[in-house]
This record gives sequence, structure tokens and C-alpha cells, in this order.
Amino acid sequence: MTRIFGTLIAVLFLSVGQTASAQGLLNRALASMGNADAQFNLGAAYYFGEGVEQDFVEAVKWYRLAAEQGDALAQFNLGIAYDNGEGVAQDFVEAVKWYRLAAEQGNADAQFLLGYAYKKGEGTIKDLVYSHMWFNIAASLGGISAVEARELIAKEMTPEQIAEAQKLARECVRKAYKNC
Repeated sequence: MTRIFGTLIAVLFLSVGQTASAQGLLNRALASMGNADAQFNLGAAYYFGEGVEQDFVEAVKWYRLAAEQGDALAQFNLGIAYDNGEGVAQDFVEAVKWYRLAAEQGNADAQFLLGYAYKKGEGTIKDLVYSHMWFNIAASLGGISAVEARELIAKEMTPEQIAEAQKLARECVRKAYKNC
């Protein structure tokens, strides 16, 4: 009943020209009905304080609902929340989990941050080969920062390690980023 009421209010607001309020109500109604796009949008609204008071806990709630439905951007943003301790306790292992799920869907920013996690050993083992691999994959998708990071980390690696990282990157791309 509440979902229908929310949608009706949104339609009424639209009919009288209150588009921002209507959009917010419509997003909330759709998010409550399980729409992943609306859940992501509501999470972003709370994260940035757009149309609502900024609330990282509420942002995480909505991002998680969208992320659990497979929304790659919500998974990435949930990883950011865990990485920075925004709305949740800081947890690098949990951050890496969400980055990996987004990276497996081709999210270059998540791939970059996975590379960084492997470089620092935060939330995963420290492994320069896997760090280079993820930086390389992100760079192949146009990530400028990933190109620079890959070049910097290569200075810390042997030629054999770089060759292994490149081989792993090619295999990972062939597997559509799954189980890398």
C-alpha cells in the first residue's frame, strides 16, 4: 500500500511541476519495490546529500541492496564505503570483496582499486604480480591512473614478474574478468 501511495504522490508532484520532489519520491517508491537502479540512485542521493540530508549509513543500506542484485557501480561504491569507513566500520577485506565483484563485471575503477589493494596488501595479500595484472586490465579499459600505477609498480618488479602479470592479465580478459 505504501509503495502505491508513494508512486501516486510522485505522479501528483509531476503533474504540478514539482519534478525534483517527484523524482525523489518515485526513486524511493521504486527502490522500496526492489528496483536496483532506484536503490543505487537513492544510495547516491544519501551519500552526496542531494535532495536529502547526507547520511552514509543510509547510503550504504541502499547501495548494498543494489549491489546484492549485481549492480556493478553499487558494488564499487560499497567497496569505497568499506575502504573509507563511511557508514560502516572500515574493513579492507570487505572492500576487496565488493571491488572484486564490480571488477568481474568490467568496472575499471574497481579493477584499479584491486590493483592498489594488492600493492598495499590491504584486504588481501601483498602481491605485485596481481597488482600489475589489475592495473594492466584497468589501463586497457582506459584508466589513466592505472597506466601510471602500472608503470610505477613495474619499477619494483623483475622482468619475469612483469611477464607473469601480463600473462595473467591476458588470461583474465579471456575469462571475462571472472576468477582472476
